[in-house]
Amino acid sequence: MTDHQNEDLRHLARAVALSREHMNDGAGGPFGAVIVRDGEVLAEGWNRVTSANDPTAHAEVTAIRLACEAVGDFALQGATLYTSCEPCPMCLAAAYWARVSRIVYANTRVDAAEIGFDDSLIYEEIPKPASDRIIAMDHVPSLEARAVFDAWADKADKVSY
Repeated sequence: MTDHQNEDLRHLARAVALSREHMNDGAGGPFGAVIVRDGEVLAEGWNRVTSANDPTAHAEVTAIRLACEAVGDFALQGATLYTSCEPCPMCLAAAYWARVSRIVYANTRVDAAEIGFDDSLIYEEIPKPASDRIIAMDHVPSLEARAVFDAWADKADKVSY
C-alpha cells in the first residue's frame, strides 16, 4: 500500500471515528468529516443538525466553514475532504463552492437512505424547472435587485468567487 493510500485510510478512519463519537454524544446524525491539505489537517466537523437546530450543520459544511476560517480564505484548492458518507447535495455543492480538490468517502448515499437519510427527493428536484418543484418558487423581478447586481458587476474592488 502506498503512503498516499495509507494517508487516505488514516483520515477516513478519523472521519468515521468523529461520526461515531458525536453521534453517541447526541450532537446529530452519524456523519463526520476531515479536511486535509498538504498533509495538514485543516479542520474536523461532525453533524450538528439536531444539537444546533441548524439544518445546514452537516459534517462536511461544518468542516468546510472551519477550514476556510483556519486558512483565512474561502477557497480550499488542493484540499481533500474525507467524509464518513458520500456528501448530500448541499454538502457536495459546498465542496464545489469551496473548490475542494478531492473527496474521499466511506458509506454511499444508498447506505444513508437505508438508515433514513434519503436525499433522492433533492436529487430529483434540482433538475426540474423552478415552477415544477415541490417548494413553491415565485419569480418576482425587481429593478432594485437588478441594480444591485449591476453595481456588483461594475465594482472595482470586488473579490470574485
